[in-house]
Amino acid sequence: MMLKRSLMRLPLAWFRPEGILMASGCRLRWRLALLLQMLFIACLAGSTAVAQRSPQVTFDHLETGFALDGAHKGLACETCHAGGKFGSLPTRCSACHDGSIAPGKEPGHVRSTEVCEDCHVASSWSNVRFDHGAVTGTCASCHNGRTALGKPASHIATNADCGACHNTRSYASARFDHAGVTGSCASCHNGSQASGKPPSHIATTASCDTCHSTNTWTAVRFDHSMVTGSCASCHNGTQARGKPATHIATSSGCDSCHVTSNWTTVRFDHGAVTGSCASCHNGTQARGKPATHIASASTCDDCHLTTNWTTVRVDHASVTGTCSSCHNGAVAVGKPAFHISTSGQCDECHKTLGWIPATFNHASVTGSCSTCHNGTSATGKPSAHFQTALQCDECHTTTSWATVRYVHSGAGYPGEHRAKLDCTDCHKTNAQQVPWPNAAYQPDCAACHANDYRAGEHKKVDSPALNYTVSELRDCTGACHIYTDSTMTTIKTRRNSNHRVTDGGFD
Repeated sequence: MMLKRSLMRLPLAWFRPEGILMASGCRLRWRLALLLQMLFIACLAGSTAVAQRSPQVTFDHLETGFALDGAHKGLACETCHAGGKFGSLPTRCSACHDGSIAPGKEPGHVRSTEVCEDCHVASSWSNVRFDHGAVTGTCASCHNGRTALGKPASHIATNADCGACHNTRSYASARFDHAGVTGSCASCHNGSQASGKPPSHIATTASCDTCHSTNTWTAVRFDHSMVTGSCASCHNGTQARGKPATHIATSSGCDSCHVTSNWTTVRFDHGAVTGSCASCHNGTQARGKPATHIASASTCDDCHLTTNWTTVRVDHASVTGTCSSCHNGAVAVGKPAFHISTSGQCDECHKTLGWIPATFNHASVTGSCSTCHNGTSATGKPSAHFQTALQCDECHTTTSWATVRYVHSGAGYPGEHRAKLDCTDCHKTNAQQVPWPNAAYQPDCAACHANDYRAGEHKKVDSPALNYTVSELRDCTGACHIYTDSTMTTIKTRRNSNHRVTDGGFD
């Protein structure tokens, strides 16, 4: 009966085949020795019981300061008090659970500097109060999916130890270190495990770390080459800076003119500009009309082409200045050296739709007639013309060329005659200087009209009858009186200036 009770106090695993086989050499010898010892004590107790039965003794082990609870409660006294030794025994677990007296830490036990009772209690060995503070191994040495729970399948891909991010006091409060992450950003930042790209993010195929860094997320090193959307999908004034208010009016995308590597170097395409030329070429945004430009109300593209600026199709109808403001030899071709000398503007004679022929206006000509009418620039004197050094306008007018008017202003000519005289009436030869027919009487009327003199018609004395001579009446416009007698003291008839050049005839 004693042996049976002793054996019943031993763990059942000791008697199973696998328990014996799995025990190490030291542990196996200890178990066998303990079994033999208990067998020997049981035999002695049995023999004594036969000879003399003693009364059953009860003892409260708690009085020793070491409570027998849990697995210890069912042990026989001899298990610890070997050889009947009941003196002071060590109470630390490791004093017995050293692998010799009782099982110690198993090879797969968590690596720790703590003693058993720091975590285990005798009443329930599997109910552990675990203190990570004394663990000496790495997290993964236990949290490997066998000894303790390991990384779940959905854990962030990383080669960092658990302790790099987690702490034992609060596992869910992780201090995250991106440095140990082995997967791509999107493997976590996918909107499920961690925040992914927001709907307003720039459209791109690049991974997060192409532009962002884990040290400072908002400081972005941007690479336009990976952007898949158009420029305006970001540069819209909300996500990124858009076109400034002063930008050229255009329907083109930014990259039609700009390049991301050098924004200020622009390859400009006028084809997509929607505004007028002057909306940019105003001297502020782009070069405007120079100070020497033709004065015009036209827009630039009325005359210029964006493909070839110097090839100009001029529309004179929109020019607001005078012809000479452009046609001055500097801005545009001016008057040639052989042009008629005139103060008139070009359009007084020339028409913009047809430069030649010109409608000529003599009123603005400043030079003499012969500067043009020289047989080269314009028709000159015909060969049969009266030979003279006078200018055309001395006799002719530009309004009626055939009507000739000439006023003899010389002292040798007595003025314009009433009678309509032709030049050839006096100028018998083609010469400007006319010889006097009766030179002895020059410059009086008789120099020309001596042959026209009628003595009988010019009575000088009534009695005896005497007539004036040509010499006496050489000035036809002078006095011609008739006297009563030869003494010429008494005037019978007075005639003063009877023949005037303004008269129609001699009467």
